[in-house]
Amino acid sequence: MLEVKPQPVPGSTHADPQAGLSIAEAARRAGVSVHTLRYYERAGLVVTPVDRTAGGRRRYQQLDLDWITVCTRLRATGMPIKTIRHYAQLVSAGPGNERERLAVMEAHRAEVTAKLAEIQENLKALDYKIDVYRGRLAAGDADQLWAPNRADSR
Repeated sequence: MLEVKPQPVPGSTHADPQAGLSIAEAARRAGVSVHTLRYYERAGLVVTPVDRTAGGRRRYQQLDLDWITVCTRLRATGMPIKTIRHYAQLVSAGPGNERERLAVMEAHRAEVTAKLAEIQENLKALDYKIDVYRGRLAAGDADQLWAPNRADSR
């Protein structure tokens, strides 16, 4: 879901900031905190300025929520804020830099793939230990498993 396609918030238009979602409602719908939404704006991660009411209150549109989802997913995969900011700047700049955007995504995918491979290796080690414990418990000789005796090591 890294392609953001504008979808209107029910009952709202982007031209009418009064009709968007409050920051609290946007946070709830996006599954993040109000603090996170404000941080994303301050950190330069939002691709379009968030609408404001006449009183200055933020009013989020569906496009904003879709982009926030992109940001949270990129963060969840370990993409640094600096890289997300760079990607957001590319997107904000509009057409013409699609190859650079692709390069950012491909580089991050390679990093995620490497992390997944490492996690898979760690999972194998964990599964091995679980199998050892289950086997020893089933055999009735779990008391033979290694357990350091601190009194003996003095």
